[in-house]
Amino acid sequence: MRILGIETSFDDTGVAIYDSQFGILINELCSQTHIHNEHGGVLPELASREHLNTLASLIQYTLNKVKISLNDIDGIAYTAGPGLSGTLLIGATLSFSLSFSCNIPIIPIHHMEGHLLTPMIENNYLSFPFIGLLISGKHTQLIYAYQLGKYKILGATLDDAIGETFDKIAKVLGLGYPGGLALSNFARQGISKTFLFPKPMKYHNDLNFSFSGLKTFTINLINKNINNIQLLYNIAKEFENTIISMLLHKCKIIFEQTGLSKLIVSGGVSTNQRIIKKLNYMMNKYHGKIFISRLDFCTDNAAMIAYVGSIYVKIKSFNIPNIFIQPRWLISHI
Repeated sequence: MRILGIETSFDDTGVAIYDSQFGILINELCSQTHIHNEHGGVLPELASREHLNTLASLIQYTLNKVKISLNDIDGIAYTAGPGLSGTLLIGATLSFSLSFSCNIPIIPIHHMEGHLLTPMIENNYLSFPFIGLLISGKHTQLIYAYQLGKYKILGATLDDAIGETFDKIAKVLGLGYPGGLALSNFARQGISKTFLFPKPMKYHNDLNFSFSGLKTFTINLINKNINNIQLLYNIAKEFENTIISMLLHKCKIIFEQTGLSKLIVSGGVSTNQRIIKKLNYMMNKYHGKIFISRLDFCTDNAAMIAYVGSIYVKIKSFNIPNIFIQPRWLISHI
C-alpha cells in the first residue's frame, strides 16, 4: 500500500510517499524560509501564494522521482489542521481534486498527531501508551497518548509557544529567523548562573507552561546589556537553561504520576540537542526511554502525514463530501 502525503500547514510545502512494505520512499520539502526571513516572520498571504505556486509541480516531481503515477497511490493523506487557514486550504483543495479525479481515498490528518507519531516510522516496536512532548513554533503540549486517535492534553502553554519564544529572543539578538538553532549555538559561548531568571509556572501544581513573562524578562535584560557580547552570551545560556528546567520539571511530575516508561519528543524544537540530552538523562533515572525523530522529520514534513495516513486507511473509512480543514483543532478532539 502506498500513501501520498501532503503538508501545507504553515510555511513549508511537503510531499512524501509512504510504502507499507518499504517505508518512506521519498520525502520532498520546499522551504519558504528564505522568503519570510526578509520580513522577520511568516506572512500568511505570502505563504499561501507560495504553496499555490509550488504544490502541484512538487507532487509531480515526487511521483516522477520514484517512477510511479497516481494510479499506484492507494490513499491521499493531507494536513487538515491545525495551521493557517489559507495554506491548509491549498493542500486540501488539491488533495480533494486528485482524490475525486483519480478515485483515490482521502485521509485528513491532524498535523500534531503526525509529529507525535513520527518516531514510529523508524521504531516499529514503539507502542501505545506513552507520553508525548510536542515542542514547536506554535505548540507546547504534554500529551497522554492512549491509542491511535485518543489523546489527552495534560498540559500546554498558556501564552507563547516554546519555539515562538526562541525565535523572538533570537530576533532581538539579531540572529535572524528562524532563530532556534542560531540561539542555541550562540548560547554555547555563555557562562551559566551569571543571571537569575524567573521560572514561570514551575511551582504550580498543574502541568501548564508560560513563556511570555520569561520572554519579556529576557528581552529587557538583553536591551540593558546590548553592548557587552559576553553578557549577551550569558543571557542566552541562562535563557536556554531556564527553558530546559521548566520542561524537565513538568515531565518529572508526569512520570511520577503515571508510571509510564516512554517519552516521545516531537516538533521543531526537538532538534535542540541540549533539551534532548537533559530529557534523556531524566528518563534514564526513571528507567524509561526517550524516542525522537531523525533530524529531517523533526520539523514540518509530509512523511509524517503519509505515515499516519497509512495507519488510518487500514482501520477507518473517511466519507468526506466537501473540502475539510480545521485551522484550530486540538489533538484531544480528533
